[in-house]
Amino acid sequence: MKKYLAVILVVLLFTTGAYAESVSLHIDGSVGKLSAVIQRPELKAGEKCPMVMLLHGFTGNKTNRPLTDIADALEKEGIASIRFDFNGHGESEGAFENMTVLNEIEDAKKVFEYVKGLEYVDGVSIAGHSQGGVVSSMVAGELGHGNIKSVVLLAPAAVLRDDALRGNVFGSAFDAGNPPETVKVMGRFDLGRGYILSAQTLPIYETAEKFTGPVCLIHGTADRIVPYTYSLSYHRVYSDSELHLIDGADHGFNGFEKTAAEFAVPFLKSHTK
Repeated sequence: MKKYLAVILVVLLFTTGAYAESVSLHIDGSVGKLSAVIQRPELKAGEKCPMVMLLHGFTGNKTNRPLTDIADALEKEGIASIRFDFNGHGESEGAFENMTVLNEIEDAKKVFEYVKGLEYVDGVSIAGHSQGGVVSSMVAGELGHGNIKSVVLLAPAAVLRDDALRGNVFGSAFDAGNPPETVKVMGRFDLGRGYILSAQTLPIYETAEKFTGPVCLIHGTADRIVPYTYSLSYHRVYSDSELHLIDGADHGFNGFEKTAAEFAVPFLKSHTK
């Protein structure tokens, strides 16, 4: 049976006489409660709308751009969205050192089960940035087009498998054949051995290609963390995908957040039903 905490906050945002709803809540994840926010457009009684799940990246959280830009733009187009912190991130439960791509996939599946059960939701799509892009691609591959209407991947970090195999994550080196219990990355995050070992055998593209629905890939040409060639690889394995390269954009789309949203939102609007 699904378990989740009741809504803890509802804020009504008034614009031109109409209202949109922003709801903070907690959902049971793979290892604890996940902190989430739903943005919902104005709906009449009994009216339904599409829902887009927005997944943040490694060490990120639900307040990161360009995900918030996408959520705001979707709301204006009559589309709901849910942003949430993965386990060990942001305001969600769990320790970062116990986070893996596999348990993030389980987190996302539990969020999917929650939103698909909402009475006003008519179809679910998924969009993710960086590691959240990898999770999005694998969740869509596992659940299939019958459950996920469309996918947007922003700088999807399929490099994470290669990093784990070469023994170097964000400049922190380790013995790939026998990783330590934790590896300090970015000077402050303890990455667990379980993350590294599972990443080394992660079937990223093999799982992603099972999704037969429409996919939009967005990547910056100046991305030095995840080169855009990884989006090229995704583009090759998908049967129905489009690729947008943003000249000069880095991994976080800094300064190009609106541009990324301008590619993502029209695509989602066209492919959410």
